[in-house]
Amino acid sequence: MQIQLLRHATLVISIGGKRILVDPMFSVAEAMEPVQNAAVIRRIPLVDLPMELDNLIEMIADLDAVLVTHNHRDHWDKAARELLPGYLPIFCQPEDESAILWADFSTVIPIENEFEWGGVRLERTGGQHGSGEIGEKMGIVSGFVLSAPGEPKLYLTGDTIWCTEVAQALQTFQPDVVVVNAGAAQFLDGGPITMNAEDVVRVCQTIPSAQVVAVHMEAVNHCGLTRRALGEYLKSHNLGEQAIIPEDGQTIHFTF
Repeated sequence: MQIQLLRHATLVISIGGKRILVDPMFSVAEAMEPVQNAAVIRRIPLVDLPMELDNLIEMIADLDAVLVTHNHRDHWDKAARELLPGYLPIFCQPEDESAILWADFSTVIPIENEFEWGGVRLERTGGQHGSGEIGEKMGIVSGFVLSAPGEPKLYLTGDTIWCTEVAQALQTFQPDVVVVNAGAAQFLDGGPITMNAEDVVRVCQTIPSAQVVAVHMEAVNHCGLTRRALGEYLKSHNLGEQAIIPEDGQTIHFTF
């Protein structure tokens, strides 16, 4: 299995002979309005994708499917909807099915619990996109566990803070690799809506046998946790070897 981070939460996962694009945000730098009510107001994405358009189109041509954890614009933007061919299968949470169909994608597969697809199993998990009133306003989000014979088991937490649903998923599925959406995204009011450094440490300590990959940083204006700060915090807890913080464009290979 291999995982390539393109930018933010946009990944290309190769597992079980399939190539799956996760949470595509293809907009060029500063193409979108900033996230409002944040400490820093800058147009997003803050950085460009680590590839030229021709290379992006070539990458898209090799895809087998797309997985959208939830349809917020930093995970499913207008540029992605325009560039991705309408025949590609799109896996999603049931709450987003109609919106994706409305965007002229003909094969939308909502996953309520689990789905078997060409030797790859996708299982949906829960999460909390923040706490209290902010968490309720952010809406329903999902994580997904991907597995295939002879491959490490992968858990994508999606946009969530540390919560009971994440702890249960780690205990139930015992993944070999966990991708966490970090960045400590936050508004001026309320707490973080994605994992902060303390949350990432909780994940590592809860499942010390797993490799943890932290993404979702340095691309959207309300994400205040940087790669450097997270890396230093992890090292202070002796977790520098368990956790990986990839750069944009970096590919990581995993084997048993």
